[in-house]
Amino acid sequence: MPMNTDILIVGGGPAGLSFARALAPSGLRITLLERQGTDTLSEPAYDGREIALTHRSIRSLRELGAWQRIGDEHKSPLRSARVLNGGSPLALTFDTGDRPEGELGVLVPNQQIRRALYASIEGQDDLTILSGVSVATARTGNAGAEVTLTDGTVLKSRLLVAADSRFSSLREQLGIGVEINRLGRAMLVCRVDHEREHDHVATESFDVPHTIAMLPLNGRTSSAVITLPQDEAERLAEASDEALSESITAMYRRRLGTMRVAGSRHVYPLATTFSRRFVVPGGALIGDAAVGMHPVTAHGFNLGLQSAVTLASEIRGALRRGEDWAGDAPLQSYEKTHRLASRPIYTATNMIVRLYSDHRPPAQLARHAAIRLGRRLPFLNGAVRSMLLQA
Repeated sequence: MPMNTDILIVGGGPAGLSFARALAPSGLRITLLERQGTDTLSEPAYDGREIALTHRSIRSLRELGAWQRIGDEHKSPLRSARVLNGGSPLALTFDTGDRPEGELGVLVPNQQIRRALYASIEGQDDLTILSGVSVATARTGNAGAEVTLTDGTVLKSRLLVAADSRFSSLREQLGIGVEINRLGRAMLVCRVDHEREHDHVATESFDVPHTIAMLPLNGRTSSAVITLPQDEAERLAEASDEALSESITAMYRRRLGTMRVAGSRHVYPLATTFSRRFVVPGGALIGDAAVGMHPVTAHGFNLGLQSAVTLASEIRGALRRGEDWAGDAPLQSYEKTHRLASRPIYTATNMIVRLYSDHRPPAQLARHAAIRLGRRLPFLNGAVRSMLLQA
């Protein structure tokens, strides 16, 4: 006999966990499906990624009961951000300006966010977690969804929600097309200790042939994020600690003095995705399955969390009004809201990536001009500041 549920969430990452938590207590029966084991969900491994959380995301995590579960030692304030163009002394700086916030946001390891979100759903009423299995086939329609798992189990639900990464196989089964930009580059991340204070200022330095960002953590430690052609990133990741430390120190032009690798290295191929639809009858996409951002503007996690909270809000609103919570109206409202929130940021980010990953001399001059222009146009700086603080 098929197992019946109201909402089936596929993907136990931050978006899927946040969505499940945001629906408590709604009275809906929720099933969360994750191909990894429960041990991995409850105690995720460190993956090198430091998430720049906006104030809006922090409020959402607090409402979900996750922010309080993250220790202060894992939270590093982000007071300002600077954009650099190679060795040029000019920089474009973004801070809180005259806003009441004392910082742009807070940096937290992805591992700690995932751990806190899982802890927040443990014991949640009407929530069933199925781990160690994945979807074999899925179909949706006005009557709901039917999913067959790799172990033969059949699940029926009123709503199927895909939260299974930017390369979502479930999205494909639902017949939703996607815009994919494979960039041919990869991101190498690792923590480094350094001689000088970073003053909790994040920097993004565009150079030839690499881009290097430094995300300030507590103490004289930063997360180095280096973007290179994929084969070069993989070779650099295999270097000795001494050789990698010297390379990062040189790439960053000794701005923080000598650096020393202080942990594991992780390489992530870069691709951006934007789904052509976020909903179908009986189904919806959230997180990276809906929009997969480039990390250069640090909005991927924040948008993914926003999508989960927005869809949950639409469902809860329909429930309060006695309407069909899995019907066309709440799903279309979610589609419209999240598209308006994500498309401008996605488009602007891709434009930045194209400009700053082009190493031809005209592009280098254009980058320099863009920084000069940004310094002279306060309204542009203010617009970016508002995006950072509110997204």
